Amino acid sequence: MDIIQARARIAEFPGTVSGGEANVISVVLPLAQWQPFAQFAKDDLGCHYFSFMSAVDWQEEGLEVIAWVDNVEAPFSLLMKSHLGVGVTTCASLVSVYRGANWMERECFDMFGIHFDGHPDLRRILLPDDWVGHPLLKSYDVDTPYPPYR
Repeated sequence: MDIIQARARIAEFPGTVSGGEANVISVVLPLAQWQPFAQFAKDDLGCHYFSFMSAVDWQEEGLEVIAWVDNVEAPFSLLMKSHLGVGVTTCASLVSVYRGANWMERECFDMFGIHFDGHPDLRRILLPDDWVGHPLLKSYDVDTPYPPYR
């Protein structure tokens, strides 16, 4: 499948808004479509390589989850984005679709406090278990005294 065919298939998927340039397709998804679209990207678009996942804290608009997957044969990349909304910190896990999402979801949990429903082992990965807060949230107080990392 080439990028033109992929763009046409994405347009058929309910609720998506796509754009992008060159060999990258950027797709904004409703939160309910996050995991189903990832399955569609893998099965129908041939995006078998999970490159990365992260999040952004937009403060007033809430959190946004971002994932990048690639079709290395076509080649094209797919940038998936979904706004969680104000006060929402829960998102569907992609681990059942892409095993590579495991540690990246744990990192998003650790740094942003996002809970991934269906994740097999959601716990801190970078900070100690007794750490209070999520350092990449813009509401996180960077001057709070904590014991040194052990």
